[in-house]
Amino acid sequence: MNNPIIVALDLPSPQKAVKLAEELAPVVGAFKVGKQLFVSGGPDIVRKLRATGAKVFLDLKLHDIPNTVAKAVIAATDLGVQMTTVHASGGTAMLAAAENAAHEQAAMLRAEPPLVLAVTVLTSMDDGDFAELGVGGSLEEQVLRLAKLATGAGLRGLVCSPQEIEILRAELGDDVQLVTPGIRPATMKADDQKRTMTPAEAIQVGANWLVIGRPITGANDPRVAAIGILHSINPELVPESERREPIPEIVDCAECGQSLKLDATEQATGRYHCPHCDKDVAHKG
Repeated sequence: MNNPIIVALDLPSPQKAVKLAEELAPVVGAFKVGKQLFVSGGPDIVRKLRATGAKVFLDLKLHDIPNTVAKAVIAATDLGVQMTTVHASGGTAMLAAAENAAHEQAAMLRAEPPLVLAVTVLTSMDDGDFAELGVGGSLEEQVLRLAKLATGAGLRGLVCSPQEIEILRAELGDDVQLVTPGIRPATMKADDQKRTMTPAEAIQVGANWLVIGRPITGANDPRVAAIGILHSINPELVPESERREPIPEIVDCAECGQSLKLDATEQATGRYHCPHCDKDVAHKG
């Protein structure tokens, strides 16, 4: 199993994004460049990230006429990204144009084509938001409809909520790559994501890639946070250089002294959140 963590570099500063990527590269699978970072850093931010050897997921969610989207995918392929996104609601002609452009340009460059991912329904939306749009049927029905539209147009991957992974696997099989935002460790709040799941749960039900932002980038120690998430998915994925002897299951909080029980990830990383003093703590001992 490859490292499935894609860190969402949703940061305003290209310099900070590159610095963070250099720190995290050994313990994650790829980095997502979204609209905020791409607008502030331009194509150069992708070149800088690729220069570090990191894989890049360019998440611009293209949605336009087929020719315009195809040209944008060609430009993304020239940048050397491994993944990029289009909206499935752009329709069959647009989706097929994007996939064909990726393959044709990659063939010219003698490179692997980027995985063009179709976005079905944004993970920030729930049934209430969906009803407001006036689209007939349920949110789940629309996700499946758009997913079939995209795969029918030749796309090899989808972006979906973790809540839809099982139904997509049942309908589409194992060949399609599923990239899932809305991933939150059990101890984290959902923020503006409404359809969420923990990293381990998402992998267990069939996700290939997990897009994780604030639980890593907003942590006091992003590298330790990433290692903890990786350990929760599969301890064997943690690089040997980052493994350590686990601390005891029962410890006294280094901040308030109260006794607490740790889960396996907290034991492995030596970091935990104390429910007594409500602090993130690094074990001392």
